Amino acid sequence: MRFDPPLHRTFRSFFSFLLVLTALLLTTAAHAEAKLFRLDNGMELIVVEDHRAPSVVHMLWYDVGAIDEPAGKAGVAHVFEHMMFKGTASVGPGEFSRRVAELGGRDNAFTSRDYTAYFEQIPPQALEEVMKLEADRMQHLAFDPNEFAKEREVVREERRLRTDDVPEALGEEALMATAFWSHPYRNPVIGWPTDLERLTLEDVQQWYRTWYAPNNARLVVVGDVQAEEVLTLAQRHYGAIGARPVPDRPFLSETPQHGRRYAVVRGPTELPSLTLAWKVPPLSDLEADRDPYALMVLAAVLDGYDGARLTKALVREQPRAIAVSAGYDGLARGPGLFTLSASARPGVALDALEKALREEVERIAREGVSEQELQRVIRQAVAQQVYKRDSLMGQAMEIGFARAVGLPWDASARITEALKRVTAADVQRVAQTWFAEDGLTRVDVLPDGSAPRPVTANPHAPQR
Repeated sequence: MRFDPPLHRTFRSFFSFLLVLTALLLTTAAHAEAKLFRLDNGMELIVVEDHRAPSVVHMLWYDVGAIDEPAGKAGVAHVFEHMMFKGTASVGPGEFSRRVAELGGRDNAFTSRDYTAYFEQIPPQALEEVMKLEADRMQHLAFDPNEFAKEREVVREERRLRTDDVPEALGEEALMATAFWSHPYRNPVIGWPTDLERLTLEDVQQWYRTWYAPNNARLVVVGDVQAEEVLTLAQRHYGAIGARPVPDRPFLSETPQHGRRYAVVRGPTELPSLTLAWKVPPLSDLEADRDPYALMVLAAVLDGYDGARLTKALVREQPRAIAVSAGYDGLARGPGLFTLSASARPGVALDALEKALREEVERIAREGVSEQELQRVIRQAVAQQVYKRDSLMGQAMEIGFARAVGLPWDASARITEALKRVTAADVQRVAQTWFAEDGLTRVDVLPDGSAPRPVTANPHAPQR
């Protein structure tokens, strides 16, 4: 049994974003520094000693995700992740997780657009055995045709349950496919139904041969360990695996957008909703970049706390929406997106809701933000590190995520420091720069009539 985080790209509010990046907990002065090593075969090893509890997280990140899938093979990265639990010559199907459980631990895996990760949380004395198991499946994975057929059907059913039957998920899928015409982010991680139907055993075998090499992997170990001892174990079990050539993957850019784009999805939802998205620069240089940090703060001013601008204007003062959100999604190997979303109250037209959402950004473009607003959201961003820094899993997640998207292991702390330097003028500048009509993609999610009827709007309420 595996945990696969949302396979469509989600557009979180600023503080949900920080939960993944900044608040996932590391890199404050109270924590030990990570120790970095590189094995002779090119595999990167990052160790953080944290002796507060007798536990350790072993997390193996492969620098490959859905972004790397060939045309017509959308979903192969995720289907292959399932196959990693189907055994080797010495470990039978499903036995990997059973052995980890017998060691007193738990294991799981997840696939994203940019990377794939496998992890175990175990007692320290079980670390070497887990390394043996992971090194075994890095080299000797079995490909039983019957197991492949079963797992492909598992994924197809997962798609039906988590995407095809969920209007919000279909809306996010449509948003990516509409916003991106040429970049592979247009494809869902879980795959298109037609591609999944055509995937073959040879497709997943080729994926394994191409990408699952030690020089394309990164091991993060956090917990009650000694770094030099971890290095010795890693050299013993992973260091013996030979490096293999891995295809070059340059940064892929998206075709310029020359006009507004629009898509509609219908499904079993009670009330209509919409998402607006604009392409924005991703964070790639922690020191030189300015706009990504300002966009993070802009998202927080709009939707970073109870009573932020979107909630105040659209939910409370002139109630047109039952929920609103803003998010900057720009920590990735590919292009970034800034999104505004809202679910309409009964009787409110989506065109009116779009206008109201955009008016809040336009107001900031005209008038800027107050110093009080700015300092409030920056203080909250800094506080998130303190609230969440005690999790071993969180530390391993944060380090691995940062490295997987090309950032330093301590990106979280450095981003927090950079946020402190964002000015009101920076926020106003990005509000003026990145929200042109010709760069907008809008996706509506509309009721198809199969859901229960929503509460009738007040007939005496003013029409909008």
